[in-house]
Amino acid sequence: MATIKPFQGIRYNPEKIDRFDNVISQPYDRVRYGLQDEYYDLSDYSIVRVIKGKEFDDDNPENNVYTRAKDYLTTWLEEGVLVQEEEPALYVYHQTFPLPDGGQVTRKAFITALELAEFDEGIVLPHERTHAGPKVDRLNLTRATETYFGNIFMLYPDPENKVDALLAKAIDREPDIQAKELHEKDVLHKVWVVTDQEVLNAVQAEMGPKRNLIIADGHHRYETALNYRNEMREKHPDAPADAGFNYRMVAMVSMSNPGLTVLPTHRLIFGYEKNSGAEVLEEAKEYFSIEEVAGRPALEVKMEKVIGEVGRIGLVTKDGFYFLTLEDRGIMEELAPDRVQAWRELDVSILHKLLLEHVMDISEEKIDKKENIEYLREPDMGYDRVSEEETSFLFILNATRIEQVTACTAVGEKMPQKSTDFYPKVITGFAMLPVG
Repeated sequence: MATIKPFQGIRYNPEKIDRFDNVISQPYDRVRYGLQDEYYDLSDYSIVRVIKGKEFDDDNPENNVYTRAKDYLTTWLEEGVLVQEEEPALYVYHQTFPLPDGGQVTRKAFITALELAEFDEGIVLPHERTHAGPKVDRLNLTRATETYFGNIFMLYPDPENKVDALLAKAIDREPDIQAKELHEKDVLHKVWVVTDQEVLNAVQAEMGPKRNLIIADGHHRYETALNYRNEMREKHPDAPADAGFNYRMVAMVSMSNPGLTVLPTHRLIFGYEKNSGAEVLEEAKEYFSIEEVAGRPALEVKMEKVIGEVGRIGLVTKDGFYFLTLEDRGIMEELAPDRVQAWRELDVSILHKLLLEHVMDISEEKIDKKENIEYLREPDMGYDRVSEEETSFLFILNATRIEQVTACTAVGEKMPQKSTDFYPKVITGFAMLPVG
């Protein structure tokens, strides 16, 4: 059962913060490429100072990125910049954003505390593989602050969107928070603090029987929360079942929500010297039909026309632009006999297993460690690199569809890393969950 509960969240005090735009941020793992400095410049109270603080050469066990995060949290609470709710609440969270066709859509979510469950219990399911490094970092931050700042983006089954309908009764008013975030400026964020006990009870009852919740974004953070919970249970064996460390803050989104949007994540391979572009294409011909196209616009038009079809991949080398169509589907069964068919039919699986590992002879270990590979939402940088470097290759993908995600998770199959990019990101800084 999916046990959720309202919580007395910590949030920014509107009497102290004039513009919420200046203190919220992308999730910690997207604070890179100079974005950290930009957030720092916006406000002395930017949440980035806590979730992705600057590291210095003279850091030591007594003064480091984690101790500073704790100090910021403590000081801001003392100064009243942050305040804790007087009553337990759920946080209704709407994100309104434009579509490529000129329309706009709203993705509806609610932020809650979810009781942690191991994956084998079938309540919460992962859909991507994870790596050790980020989990160590997040665990150190949680140990230092005893607080969760970012949300796990969680999908839940609700074909009729009953939960959103229940919450709609409580938000027929101006939002408590309204903001736009620095990086995704076209997205309008609205948050309502809901404390109506009748509504809270109804939402808890509706969510209670649900299983097969899927982690859309935040696998590392969820596994970190499990590790932290287990640590705390050892330290406090007599703690009650509703102890804060048994829960994780999550943003719940219905799988049937019309605003649920998945973007593709493209792959840039660089520093590849085993074969030339022409040789890679020649090897790929054994499994793909290959059509050379006139340039980037023509390639992207071709990709758009085959959305939903299996094994359609764009390839850009210094020599040209190519549209690849998988002809020999049997090769995926041969290369991945222990995988289910739904996994074998993912374009990202075909790219990783067939093109990168088999054709280009890049080991699974190197891909896993992200050696000489960049994952790109926006491919512009990839096109630029390829135009300048003989040893760079850009692979253009269509987005993984939500039905493919559910098909894999339903049978316990984890998809390759960066198989999905749910847009927009769930922003950090609207509510924080104390778990100490």
